[in-house]
Amino acid sequence: MAQSKVYFTDFRTTAFGDGLPVKLQKLLRKAGIGTIDMEGKFVAIKLHFGELGNISYLRPNYARAVADLVKEMGGKPFLTDCNTMYPGSRKNALEHLECAWQNGFTPLTVGCPVIIGDGLKGTDDINVPVDGGEYVTEAKIGRAIMDADVFISLTHFKGHEMTGFGGAIKNIGMGCGSRAGKTEQHSNGKPYISEELCRGCRRCLRECANNGLVFDETVKKMHVDLNNCVGCSRCLGACNFDAIQFNDNNANAVLNCKMAEYTKAVVDGRPHFHISLVVDVSPNCDCHGENDAPILPNIGMFASFDPLALDQACVDACLAAEPMPHSQLSDHLSQPGFLDRHDHFTNSAPESEWKSCLEHAEKIGLGNRCYELISL
Repeated sequence: MAQSKVYFTDFRTTAFGDGLPVKLQKLLRKAGIGTIDMEGKFVAIKLHFGELGNISYLRPNYARAVADLVKEMGGKPFLTDCNTMYPGSRKNALEHLECAWQNGFTPLTVGCPVIIGDGLKGTDDINVPVDGGEYVTEAKIGRAIMDADVFISLTHFKGHEMTGFGGAIKNIGMGCGSRAGKTEQHSNGKPYISEELCRGCRRCLRECANNGLVFDETVKKMHVDLNNCVGCSRCLGACNFDAIQFNDNNANAVLNCKMAEYTKAVVDGRPHFHISLVVDVSPNCDCHGENDAPILPNIGMFASFDPLALDQACVDACLAAEPMPHSQLSDHLSQPGFLDRHDHFTNSAPESEWKSCLEHAEKIGLGNRCYELISL
C-alpha cells in the first residue's frame, strides 16, 4: 500500500507576518483541501467545544480559519459535536450550545452556525453500517453529521486517561456517536468497588449518568449496579481513594477498536479531510471540567486525507518530544520505582492503551499507518 501524505507546519511565526490562523489555511491548501468539491455543499466541521472550566481546547480562531476557507470554496460550513453521555455542561443541546458559546464558539466568532449533531436530547441519530466491522455492525451517529455532504475533523491532539491520546480517530469515532453510540462504545468494562477502601463520600455518584452506582445507607458504602453500568469510567476518575477498579482489563482495547469502527462509519462514502493541532497537550480529555499543565511542548499543525496516518504522525512526533517539567508526565517519571514504558502517553496515564486503536483501524481499512511527512 502506498504511503499516505501528512502535511506539517510548526507554530513559529515572524514579526509582521501571517498569524497562525492564516498559516493553518496555507497548510490546508498545500495538503489538498481545495481538491474537494464543496460548491453548495453542507460541510460538517467536527471539533470539541471543551467542557466548562477547561481552557486547553482549541481556540475558536482555528475553527474560524477552517470555516472561512470552506466558504471561500463555496461550501456551507457548520461546527458540530454530539452530546455527552455523562453529567456535565454538554449532555443536551441547550446546555451544550451554552457551553460552546461561553467557550467562544458563536456564529459571530467562528463565522458559521454551531449545530449539535444528535439533537436536543442526544437521541437524533442514524444507524450507519460499518464496512468490515468486527465489534459494531451499525454505528449510531448524530444525524446532522451524517446529513452533511463533506466531513472535516478539526482535532486538539492531547493525552487521554483511557485511550492514551485523543486524536482524529477519537474526535470522530467517539465524538460523532450519539449518546447511545457513546454508550455502545464504552459498554465493555465493568468496575467494582472495594468496600474496604470506599469512604462513602459519594463523589463518584455525581459523575454517573446511568444509575450505575447505588449507595448502601446501612453500611455507608457505594456499590455498582452491573445492569445499568456502561463502563464509562467517570467514577474511576472521581474516586480519590482508589476504591474503584475495573474487572475487564481488555476494556480499553475494545473501546479503541469500537472507536475505529465508528470513525469508518462516519467517513466512508463521502469526501473527508482531517486536521490535528498538537498544542496545549493536556494529560486528560477536554471533557474534563479542568485541565492540567501540558505534558509535552507545542509541536505543530498536521493535515491529511487519511485520519489514521494523521494520528500515527502526531503520536510519532509526540513520542520524539521531551516531556514538559512540572507536569503529570514528569512527576510520574520522577517517582522512585516508577516503571518507565518509554511511551509518553502510557507513562502519563499507566492504565491507558492506544496502540490497539491504530492497529485495528488499519486492519479494517480506515487508512494507512505508513505515511510521508511533508513539512512546510
